Amino acid sequence: MAGKALITGITGQDGSYLAEFLLEQGYKVCGMYRRSSQESFSRLSHLLGRVELVAGDLLDESSLCEVLERTEPTEVYNLAAQSFVPTSWEQPILTGEVTGLGVARLLNAIRRVNPRIRFYQASSSEMFGQVRETPQRESTPFYPRSPYGVAKTYGHYITVNYRESYGMFACSGILFNHESPRRGLEFVTRKIAHGVAQIKLGLARELRLGNLQARRDWGFAGDYVRAMWLMLQQETADDYVVGMGETHSVQEFVEVAFAHVGLDWRDYVRVDQRFYRPAEVDLLLADASKARQRLGWSPRVSFEELVRMMVDADVQRLSGEAVSPDSGA
Repeated sequence: MAGKALITGITGQDGSYLAEFLLEQGYKVCGMYRRSSQESFSRLSHLLGRVELVAGDLLDESSLCEVLERTEPTEVYNLAAQSFVPTSWEQPILTGEVTGLGVARLLNAIRRVNPRIRFYQASSSEMFGQVRETPQRESTPFYPRSPYGVAKTYGHYITVNYRESYGMFACSGILFNHESPRRGLEFVTRKIAHGVAQIKLGLARELRLGNLQARRDWGFAGDYVRAMWLMLQQETADDYVVGMGETHSVQEFVEVAFAHVGLDWRDYVRVDQRFYRPAEVDLLLADASKARQRLGWSPRVSFEELVRMMVDADVQRLSGEAVSPDSGA
């Protein structure tokens, strides 16, 4: 019988896809969100009534204990974070408190309330930063290049520490970049998809971007949440790299996006130094062989399919057409 899952950060891209997936598996799903004056459940609008939403705060361990006692989950997926890398330079302390120490608070709350809860931590390929080897695997040393990457590294190691110190079932998924039509507009992939749609529809004339040569291992978020769940179904807790195993530059993403709507990207894209990072991560490439072999996980959506999916969704949005939740938007 499926259990009961608590998802922190359920209002985000990954949270909404994970909630859908777990509901399909027969889970009861609870989602924790941080109460604010501008609460947004837009990504969950089609799930409201099927998931239980509870307010909680990664900055307050007592509130986390209350959430755990109220919801009584068998699995906890910690997806909440200050997750926009450029913002982490502007707000490094907040990023550390939420993305780093927030993990410790949640783990400690689980240990106090019910240490038998299985815990998933959303680690990040940004921890590799200035990479020590290519491709990157679970044993690759970390060298984060942003306050976000540093905070994620702390969250990763505190998860390992609680697993080894207290025997808790606590694991981390070192997820490489995963995108979707639900990605926020501040992220470069969605910025590109949205910009292409605007230009195609005559709503904009140019798209300004930063480093076109930065390379990432991009996949579809809907594929990656399946890997999160698989990690918590194993007999023993462990950490796994999750990625496509192929790398593409920002320029390649741009080329596929513009070509999909019949336009030449060189006519519209302008490089703007304002969008460069203070310290760039030039190349990320996953070796996900461990996840493929032990979890039986493999991606279903290709890079090109992902780009086209995102562009189509934004064209539909801007055209005023309804976008079905089944389309991934």
